[in-house]
Amino acid sequence: MQKELLAKLQNLTILYAEDEEGIRKNIADSLRYYVKEVYEAGDGEEAYVLYEQKRPDIIFSDIHMPKMDGIEFVKKVREKDMRTPVVMITAHTDKEYLLEAVELHMEKYFVKPINLEQLIGGLERCVEQLERNRVVVLDVDNSYVYDFDNKELKYKDSSIALNKKEMLFFETLIQNQNRITYYEELQESVWMDDVMTDSALRSLVRNLRKKLPTDIIYNLSGVGYKLV
Repeated sequence: MQKELLAKLQNLTILYAEDEEGIRKNIADSLRYYVKEVYEAGDGEEAYVLYEQKRPDIIFSDIHMPKMDGIEFVKKVREKDMRTPVVMITAHTDKEYLLEAVELHMEKYFVKPINLEQLIGGLERCVEQLERNRVVVLDVDNSYVYDFDNKELKYKDSSIALNKKEMLFFETLIQNQNRITYYEELQESVWMDDVMTDSALRSLVRNLRKKLPTDIIYNLSGVGYKLV
């Protein structure tokens, strides 16, 4: 494995969902050799709870699992998150499952048993996708570009200075470009352990709107915010 790829993987986390414990432990142990952390789930419901709690960088998921299968699990993820790379793994080559999985914007689709070379190939594709995701052109106005690595927002090549909370707020809206970001999510991602008051949130949004050349922040009263 290239040293550059290995260095990138060491900072990443993976959520791996697989109901067959022997297979899951074997693959999870292999993944742990390359990445920072692997979160294991035995079914789709557990996987979604872990996804919400841990926000992994990459998702590996089996398709056939109890309680909630892999297709339904990733569909739930894709309702709010189109950015996290997904690798699907299955014991079947059924075209129906393959077509459904393709629609979930996955990076790779593997049929069991998978070997180490395939695993590394899947990780490499996920890293490539993550790097493409680091610089985002906004859907609502392509004059806005946000660089996640450098924490820099630009409008037509002019930088817009954001303080920490404004930056976290804006990043959260970008990550949820296709939907409303709920107040509860802003509490978790922007204020974290502090209390988010209504006045503090309104003040943040008011100041941020003053900095933006165009009005792209929409508030759905009582629900949350969205880029429009």
